[in-house]
Amino acid sequence: MISSSTTHRLRKHADYQLVYKAGRKQFAKQLAYFHALRPADRRSETTGPRIGLTVPKALGKAVDRNRIKRRLREAVRAALPLLTSPVDVVLHPRRSVIDLDFAQLKREVANIFRSVQAACDRNPARDRNAVNDNSAPSQP
Repeated sequence: MISSSTTHRLRKHADYQLVYKAGRKQFAKQLAYFHALRPADRRSETTGPRIGLTVPKALGKAVDRNRIKRRLREAVRAALPLLTSPVDVVLHPRRSVIDLDFAQLKREVANIFRSVQAACDRNPARDRNAVNDNSAPSQP
């Protein structure tokens, strides 16, 4: 059974800020994206991934921005099973996304999710410590 996409949505401003601050920024052809593992104290009822979209006003008028968001939400819906870790991802599209073929957009989102999942699988402790590391290193 596939859960509702609203349960996998990043909603709070503070959560976006945490991803921007503690996460990693990377670039794909048509999208920039940020990702960070959720610390244990911020894990809520959503145990899996949460996805956020940011579409700035620089990308066009409201009609264009809403179209970009609709297309991205559908691409995310199709690729969401590729993410299994408790990770927060913020997708930030470039202007060219509005004219991009939808199949190509779906492939790019899927590739991003595979990359994020691989990064989580490689170094889960390092990413979790990056979010929780607020203290000075201990002396032996």
